[in-house]
Amino acid sequence: MGLNAAGPMEQFEIVPLVPLSLGTIDISLTNSALWMIIAVAVSAAFFLAAIRRRALVPGPLQSTAEVAYEFVADMVRGAIGQEGMKFFPYVFTLFIFILTANLLGLFPTIPGAPHGLHTFTTTSHIIVTFALAILSISIVIVYGFYKNGLGFLKLFAPSGVPIWLLPLIVLIEFVSFLSRPLSLSIRLFANMLAGHVILKVFATFIVMLFGAGATFGWLSIFPFLGIVAVTLLELLVAFLQAYVFAILTCIYLNDAVHAGHH
Repeated sequence: MGLNAAGPMEQFEIVPLVPLSLGTIDISLTNSALWMIIAVAVSAAFFLAAIRRRALVPGPLQSTAEVAYEFVADMVRGAIGQEGMKFFPYVFTLFIFILTANLLGLFPTIPGAPHGLHTFTTTSHIIVTFALAILSISIVIVYGFYKNGLGFLKLFAPSGVPIWLLPLIVLIEFVSFLSRPLSLSIRLFANMLAGHVILKVFATFIVMLFGAGATFGWLSIFPFLGIVAVTLLELLVAFLQAYVFAILTCIYLNDAVHAGHH
């Protein structure tokens, strides 16, 4: 196991940290699981610290927590309506977890740290984003049938469609519904993967130019400026991707809450 990831893709390698097994099932604690735990711990610690001393004139932590709360609450009310506030705890947790996981992956690794302890972006793995997407769609399906019964199936047959066109529309709507978890998961995974690969490529250019000696060493300023620019962009992408995942979840939940309106 090397001290540093040697290539742009090695930063996404899942490394077992604590080997464990349950019969033939591998349940080892990996760097991916560790950073998901860290994301949950950091999020919980932040909000616990923010509400520990609630004041009429909020401090920075409390203000940030209140802004995050109102931002997600407005998102839920705007996409689903007041009835959708029952889903606020889930959407808020989803948004904060994805945002925190995205941001943690941007922190630099401590030089010389073992590869398994490098900073790790859990949302750069499609299995993680797909699991979150499946959870969201499962809630939509379960609540949709719970609230509307078989009326939930009206989601696939919009009102006002001519009878002769209905079979084609139902097929299109059904395929579109099945593609939702894929689109949710791929969008988040692809954006986080691409941004981190670009950062690593620029970092490799800097090392290569420095190693080329004084003649080419000064050129390293250009990939360095590229890293700064991409890092700023990645900060924006980290927020936008958390927002997009959360707002699309709200839109899908709106289909379950108001299935009869289609």
